[in-house]
Amino acid sequence: MQSMTGFGRGTHNTGGWTASVEAASVNRKQVEIVANLPRQIQGLEGRVRQATLPHISRGRVQLSIKLERLEGDISDQIRINPALARSFESAFSDLSMIIGRQLLPTPADFLRQPGVMEIGEAESVDPDEAWEVISPALEQALANLNAMRSAEGGHLKEDFLARLGQLMAFTQIIADHAPSRPAKQRELLMKRLSDLGIPLELDDERLVREIALFADRCDISEEITRLHSHFAKFHGYIDAPEAAGRSLDFLCQELFREFNTIGSKANDALVAQTVVEAKTELEKLREQIQNIE
Repeated sequence: MQSMTGFGRGTHNTGGWTASVEAASVNRKQVEIVANLPRQIQGLEGRVRQATLPHISRGRVQLSIKLERLEGDISDQIRINPALARSFESAFSDLSMIIGRQLLPTPADFLRQPGVMEIGEAESVDPDEAWEVISPALEQALANLNAMRSAEGGHLKEDFLARLGQLMAFTQIIADHAPSRPAKQRELLMKRLSDLGIPLELDDERLVREIALFADRCDISEEITRLHSHFAKFHGYIDAPEAAGRSLDFLCQELFREFNTIGSKANDALVAQTVVEAKTELEKLREQIQNIE
């Protein structure tokens, strides 16, 4: 089980280049990959996405990729435009003649003039050469990202099991109390009739029929059975190696539906209170499940 939030970093050096990749992920219902690459290698975005997809099934992953020359090749990143530099100096000579005194450009003037000297990565980078150094760094970053997501997923799993155990305890309270409802209803009916001065025998057919109808209306055995089935599936999804976030979210909806039906059918204060507590715990569980891949 993995969380959808995490961070990982990877670096790799080869062929005179060094690549660094940072991967950060947050919650999303679907998978979303955003890759930030240097302008010279933006054509590799498709490869980056294809390499990332097998590692992520849900969540938004932000990839920051940098590609730089190794220190020994720094000189390759400095580009000078000789023609522009000579024209710039010639312009100073012309200006000196116009104003009648000599003006000489300083090194700072050349550096400030756009295009005379540029420091940065080479304008063209071979895509295959760039991918050879980026790919291992990307794999390392994604591995570290998923290691962090798995660690957080382990903590969430412990929380899920604790909350699921509480829901099962609530279900057992309801299941133990529900069979006594028809007998209590019969006592209540007998008391009301007695208060009204209407005597009625316990085996009277009308009373038996009324109690039978009440027992049928408040029967929650099917809901209890489905709850236990959902609990079993919940445990199965938690222990499954596949991403189970969507399945767990669907199960939470089904659990809520069953508890809601029990609350409307039971017609009992204890059951109603237990259902409220169960739905509150279930809502907390569902909020946590939104963080699971």
